Amino acid sequence: MEFTIVSPAPEHADCVVLPVLGEKLPSFAKELDISCGHLFTTAIQDGELAAKVGSTVSLGLPVSLGYKRVLLVQLGKEPNIKAIRDASRAIAKALLASKNKTVCLALSLAQFKKQDNEILAQELVQALMLEAYRFEQFKSEPAPAATLEIVSLVAPKKTDIEPIEAGLVYGLGIGHGMNLTRDLGNLPPNVCTPSYLAATAQHLAHTYDFSCHVLEQPELEALKMGSFLSVAKGSIVPPQFIVMEYRNADKKVAPTVLVGKGITFDSGGISLKPGEGMDEMKYDMCGAATVLGVFRAVAELDLKINLVGVIPACENMPNGNAVKPGDIVTSMSGQTIEILNTDAEGRLILCDALTYVERFEPAAVIDIATLTGACIIALGHTTTGLYANNEQLAADLLSASRQSDDKAWQMPLFDEYQEQLKSNFADMANIGGRPAGSITAAAFLSRFTKKYHWAHLDIAGTAWKSGAAKGATGRPVPLLVEYLRAQQS
Repeated sequence: MEFTIVSPAPEHADCVVLPVLGEKLPSFAKELDISCGHLFTTAIQDGELAAKVGSTVSLGLPVSLGYKRVLLVQLGKEPNIKAIRDASRAIAKALLASKNKTVCLALSLAQFKKQDNEILAQELVQALMLEAYRFEQFKSEPAPAATLEIVSLVAPKKTDIEPIEAGLVYGLGIGHGMNLTRDLGNLPPNVCTPSYLAATAQHLAHTYDFSCHVLEQPELEALKMGSFLSVAKGSIVPPQFIVMEYRNADKKVAPTVLVGKGITFDSGGISLKPGEGMDEMKYDMCGAATVLGVFRAVAELDLKINLVGVIPACENMPNGNAVKPGDIVTSMSGQTIEILNTDAEGRLILCDALTYVERFEPAAVIDIATLTGACIIALGHTTTGLYANNEQLAADLLSASRQSDDKAWQMPLFDEYQEQLKSNFADMANIGGRPAGSITAAAFLSRFTKKYHWAHLDIAGTAWKSGAAKGATGRPVPLLVEYLRAQQS
């Protein structure tokens, strides 16, 4: 799919998309409406186009005109960012369900501000990229690809081109980042191994000119990452510890660090999961996939930030060498952990990564992990759980969540929850029982983050969908890129 910005509108296209404000057409459409006998006005007045935001109606046009069809879309009388998003998603679904090859989108209305045009361009491009996404590379007979080839964004005035271009660039960056994250999540676990994640990181680093270093077993042993390695030793697949550094701001600016959980398959280990739905445990590396997707978006958008990405990657498998309930391991920090459940492994690999990142003297550290089923019970599949040891960091992430419509909710992290992690035999246990399971997991991680501002995003409910729409979502790439965009120096 190719995007272009044009002014004036092209004379020929399979379909022209016209946003409608209540009953008002864009100025670009008025002459066209007259030439086809007020077809658009009649459709609006007769209720063919409903007043509900996001409603659409497709109309055939006379052969004498340069456009075969028109798609009217309702933005409401006073469009806001939610209306723009809803309308953009409706447009994307309608266009990609059609057989149109060339489409022109009239972006600007006289009542719109330049910022609205930028947002509309961004949301349209992002919606089209996400709706066009298919993962069928393992099917011998994939479904026919979408026919849409060229999308022309119409800027009625020359002064509209700059904000529309800014929206186009940002929408493409977010779309590419999310779709990379989705691809990695959807890959089968026999393909997307720790080594595959490492190769993907190295390819991104080469393509976008940032640094990437991968630590392997001997180096991890030298660093005394006993907690991470305890999880990895149950698999014949070797662990990988991926470190990426994107430096595009002044050297004096402390970096933001993203840490992504990279369990490429989670059987539960000796604490074996039920067989039903276990295939979805290939998605247990979606935190890692998110970090890689964010790096692609950030590099493509050339954000002026310093960013470090750290991914501890391994499988969690049961074998004769696997860690057992009751084992005690020593983390890189020197703290000891009694492992009461081997299926609470994400926190065991993350804690060593959170100790490792101290060397970067970070401005903030954000870990992203499909950490607990308890978070799904608390927040469902709509909202990501957010924990933080710094209120300003939490506020900034929540602001980015609202701006990007990538929903998150701050959860409590009171000291009282630490009581549930007490162990008779080690510094802590790796689980705190059923009550407040998502909170105690975050409380566990917080013990390794005393030296910096830290936030934890539990994406167990938002990283993928089950059922008929099964597949990775690409979240929370939009939230994190929006947060990082606001941090530019």
